[in-house]
Amino acid sequence: MTVAATAVLLLGAAAYGLVSRGPLGLRGEYRRRIAEVVTSASASMPTPVVTEADLRHLPAPVATYVRRSGAIGRPRVTVMHAFMHGRIRSGPDAPWMPFSAEQVNSFAGKRRRLFFMDATMRGLPVDVLHVYDGGHATMRARVCSLIPVVDASGPAMSRAERVTVVNDICVLAPGVLPFADAVWEEVDARRTRAVFHIDGEDIHVELTFGEDGALVDFVSDDRRRADDRGTSFARQRWSTPISRMAEQHGYMLASHGEARWHAPEPEGEFAYLEFTIDTIDYTAHDHAGQKVTTRPAGRRLPTS
Repeated sequence: MTVAATAVLLLGAAAYGLVSRGPLGLRGEYRRRIAEVVTSASASMPTPVVTEADLRHLPAPVATYVRRSGAIGRPRVTVMHAFMHGRIRSGPDAPWMPFSAEQVNSFAGKRRRLFFMDATMRGLPVDVLHVYDGGHATMRARVCSLIPVVDASGPAMSRAERVTVVNDICVLAPGVLPFADAVWEEVDARRTRAVFHIDGEDIHVELTFGEDGALVDFVSDDRRRADDRGTSFARQRWSTPISRMAEQHGYMLASHGEARWHAPEPEGEFAYLEFTIDTIDYTAHDHAGQKVTTRPAGRRLPTS
């Protein structure tokens, strides 16, 4: 490699590092928005604990799941901070892309969901930021933190993220279920249907539970699948089968699963996301590393 080529490469690497970690990058926006979640969570404390009485209106499979999660006797969850990794692809024949991700949800007051993903596409880094804020959602992706490749927004995007918010409650924060604005229908000993009212819209879901009471699948027909650039959306059945549970700071929560599209032929049903949950903590951190918590403090999560 020539001296000039080496200089260009080093300059490009420096520019990428500056933008990806700087205030104008998607990561910087994610950190700024965390501060809003922290403020909201702080305003909601202290919170009462979850009791058996809070479960009386739930179908038996859902109540069993909440008990099994370890939520009884602990403060109500108002905020969640999670880290995960896995792989993702755009279609059944597309190559898998490895990713790591961080997520913060606020469940009290104004609903917010912040999801930041670091992925690798054809050897290049890709930043992805999902923002759901009080009923309005956006999804943006940039290659090398500079080149926009996805910029999605609008009613279809917002509805898709509403389904994801409900999924987060069911899969990652079951202690929120007793207090969700939902109408429940027990189908049988293993299945329950529900209609969640989220920021002015109804989201229909079906939950399936295993013999041990753990959640094994979440299905909804209300999610919209975006095209590769996020410019158009098609309604498609979406599911997140859960294959493993694990202990997290005294809770028993999902640790491994998939997200699947149930597409018409020729694609058919396929997994487009495989994920492993590294940490779920019902705390939040602002961009300076300060922490608020709605339960006894667990392991401190990294903030960079």
